[in-house]
Amino acid sequence: MSSTALISCEQAERTGIAALVRAGVPETNARIQVDLLLEAEMRGRASHGMLRLPRVIQRIRNGVASATSEGTAVWQGRGLLSVDGEQGLGPVVALSALSQITARAKETGVAVAAIRNNNHLGMLALYAERVAAAGQVIIALTTSEALVHPWGGRKAMVGTNPIAIGVPAQPTPFVLDMATGLISMGQVHDYANRGKPLQPGWALDVNGDPTLDAAAAREGAIAPFGGAKGYALGLSFEVLVAALTASALGTDVRGTLDAVHPCNKGDVFIVIEPACGGIVAPISAYLDLLRVSPAADPSRPVIVPGDRAQSQRARSTQQGVPIAPEVWRAIRDLAGE
Repeated sequence: MSSTALISCEQAERTGIAALVRAGVPETNARIQVDLLLEAEMRGRASHGMLRLPRVIQRIRNGVASATSEGTAVWQGRGLLSVDGEQGLGPVVALSALSQITARAKETGVAVAAIRNNNHLGMLALYAERVAAAGQVIIALTTSEALVHPWGGRKAMVGTNPIAIGVPAQPTPFVLDMATGLISMGQVHDYANRGKPLQPGWALDVNGDPTLDAAAAREGAIAPFGGAKGYALGLSFEVLVAALTASALGTDVRGTLDAVHPCNKGDVFIVIEPACGGIVAPISAYLDLLRVSPAADPSRPVIVPGDRAQSQRARSTQQGVPIAPEVWRAIRDLAGE
């Protein structure tokens, strides 16, 4: 079983940036990519953290990811920004598009970015948090390879298709970030790297049989969350994103988990300028009422989405982030250390 080493956030950032710069990524773009991966790591989402950095570099070296592109954007009317990511780094393209639609939403009330040909976005919560902290509401959607089996099925046919929602609140924005698979494939890879077993009901192996072996689950399928309703929601997000971005569907999607295929999933950001002022105080008060409401188990108080991640981030800032040794060795090697 793999153990983990606590790496300071500063060291992880410095080494990650050095690895990307060595692969030909401009330092500004490298910092954007690493900051997003490191933030996921700091919040306890290792599945979307630094373990993805070696694959990003492999994709650049294989010519299926651009180290420099920020994408090409064209406004379709006043409120819809159509973006060809030109296979740029996911967060670099996404943040460029977000900067345009957040500004436009202040004029139009609503603005949407529909992005195709973009690499993996990483943790959607970070985009939602940034927009909500600036006072706007955001809904973010993205698709993935077919990793989830349909309700009642045995073969992966639907993406994990996460959604994030960000709403202004104090002391931090309200942020929901969830996949429509019961777990993410990144989490399966993280469990496999650490030699940890999966929980019952999480996944099937390549033959469509239930498995607790994370390595076997990598070749199989993840269960949809919430049974039939979660499957229906994930499928709805997939066809909605495809309709807006003209991106691939189902088993035709490639590029978020491999190093050899161009990425052909879709991303959608919807930014809304609140029509009414004074929304932050009542929303914040309501969230606090939830936090102090009676708990079924007194040792586990009620929380709202995002609380656990913020607590973990505070600990990581002080203690560092736990990165699997093989992942950290690979990043250091790529940085030439």
